[in-house]
Amino acid sequence: MDIQTEKLELIKWVAEIDDYRIIKQIKTLQRSNREDASSDLTNAEKSAIDEGLRSIQEGRVKSHDEVKKITGEKFRDLFK
Repeated sequence: MDIQTEKLELIKWVAEIDDYRIIKQIKTLQRSNREDASSDLTNAEKSAIDEGLRSIQEGRVKSHDEVKKITGEKFRDLFK
């Protein structure tokens, strides 16, 4: 059986589930899968994310309007 057929069968099965415990287990599996995907990040990517989070915690942020203003001044040719 090909993967598309397998997925469709799973979708049909999930659509018919009336047991909240099974839904909860599926959601746990989904969350676990997402967490595994995040471990695929390179060390450089993880480091960049950590740096960004530190910047936010330290208050080194700019509002959307500030960024638009700065960008508009720096790249005037792009905002005509």
